[in-house]
Amino acid sequence: MREIAFDTETTGLEPRQGHRIVEIGCIELIDRVRTGKFFHAYVNPERDVPQRVVNIHGITEEFLADKPLFRKIAAQFLEFVGDSPLVIHNAAFDIKFINFELERASFPEINAKRAIDTLVIARAKFPGAKVSLDALCDRFGVNLSRREKHGALLDAELLADVYIGLTGGKQGSMFDESSKEAANKIIAIPTVKNEFVSFAPREYILSEEEIEKHKEFISKKLKNAMWEA
Repeated sequence: MREIAFDTETTGLEPRQGHRIVEIGCIELIDRVRTGKFFHAYVNPERDVPQRVVNIHGITEEFLADKPLFRKIAAQFLEFVGDSPLVIHNAAFDIKFINFELERASFPEINAKRAIDTLVIARAKFPGAKVSLDALCDRFGVNLSRREKHGALLDAELLADVYIGLTGGKQGSMFDESSKEAANKIIAIPTVKNEFVSFAPREYILSEEEIEKHKEFISKKLKNAMWEA
């Protein structure tokens, strides 16, 4: 199954107030494994980039001055994503921006139902916990050392790895012969075509914050517990 991890950087929060996309990043996944194929483009927004936003992603108006307009890269973007589901963290934000740009350039919009929102998945899976992309990277052991600022391609790469973690890890076909014993314990999940894809059990590591909250909960609910004697 082909999926696309997708992210954008913009000049602000609301396209209907004149804000525009300045960067697009897409990472291809096949059966929840990164293939190495990607789409990346910086986009001239035809407007200024507020300093408060530059502080977040580091993309300046001067840097974007010679970059293509969105309408020049729209066809390439649509060809790359095809009809694949789009994996997005906070899908409503990126979908409204990409569809605003597509409409403005007279290209067909993307159906919001194609979006797989990792923010929604994470909130359901870890109620009460922090579910920002950074927090999920920490939870799943995804390396954040390159992320000095936000960036659409880098964040799409991080999101792809987080999505793999959220959905149970890489599929069983990635295991070699030496892993047969572990593979016997893998859970098989039917796909749309009733083929079976296997996912290895994943051990989730508690954050220091979660450990402290658990200790606080236990101390309030269980007084004089035998393990504290």
